[in-house]
Amino acid sequence: VQLQASGGGSVQPGGSLRLSCAASGIVFKLFTMRWYRQAPGKERELVAVITSEGAANYTDSVKGRFTISRDNARRRLYLQMDSLKSEDTAVYFCSTYVTRYGRDYWGQGTLVTVSS
Repeated sequence: VQLQASGGGSVQPGGSLRLSCAASGIVFKLFTMRWYRQAPGKERELVAVITSEGAANYTDSVKGRFTISRDNARRRLYLQMDSLKSEDTAVYFCSTYVTRYGRDYWGQGTLVTVSS
């Protein structure tokens, strides 16, 4: 199982970024996928979840600003981030839990920096 996140970068407050996560080694369409983030000096937090059926949930701090989506044909997970704030600065990780192996799998992380 491999997850590879990309799309991070530096942006000014109010800007937008789109993160992407490419998955391999799993039947992607069957898996619930998650985006986490970890800000400097803070614990990793769950940002957004999307089920295999496409149902999405978000942590309160990003509701209305972030959109999680998936393209099952391309085996890709996305996170569209709009109206970015300085407090969104973090390393963002994509993740999934594989029951067969009894563990979570993580992408390598992509850094998002929101600063003027």
